[in-house]
Amino acid sequence: MPMERQKARIAVFISGGGSNLQALIDGSKDGILSGKVVWVVSNMGKAYGLVRAKNEGIETFVFKSKNYPSPEAAAEDLLLKLREREIDYIALAGFLKLLPLNVISAYRHRIVNIHPALLPKYGGKGMYGHHVHEAVLASGDKESGVTVHLVDEIYDHGKILDQVYVPVLPDDTPDSLAVRVLEQEHKFYPRALNKLIRGEYEVSDG
Repeated sequence: MPMERQKARIAVFISGGGSNLQALIDGSKDGILSGKVVWVVSNMGKAYGLVRAKNEGIETFVFKSKNYPSPEAAAEDLLLKLREREIDYIALAGFLKLLPLNVISAYRHRIVNIHPALLPKYGGKGMYGHHVHEAVLASGDKESGVTVHLVDEIYDHGKILDQVYVPVLPDDTPDSLAVRVLEQEHKFYPRALNKLIRGEYEVSDG
């Protein structure tokens, strides 16, 4: 259908439950996101996000480098599959691996990630999920939040596109803070990705 191709084709990479994946799917259905999730990739074969994708009729793929003769072969196959599916943008939604360098290069300024804190604080390898919220509470910060950023070759390092703030309450636990941050992630991610697709962010490196 000609009108359908005018929508950006999005691949979402996950490692777990995929609640942000669902937020992107729902955002597309609701017209908040001017793109369509057409492929979901996970490094974990039992990730519940794969079930979410299948429930929506979206093609899925389990990507594990160990299934290939070399990391280079794995990277080449992944890029080939992205190109075969005419993917325009990649959204990381709880994906806990670094993307292959060739994919990052081919999709420069078209890969985004969502992080459950205010980068550049509380980012880097191992800083995901409850590790992030525990670090925020341990620091005594009065504010946390959500960051959407471009993806480059370093964990949580790419250019920050947008942030939303979430207050840290005096009686917060990692669990209670996580709930409020995740609620904002679900609202924020489809809108931020939409702005990237529409060219509303300055994405140049310089």
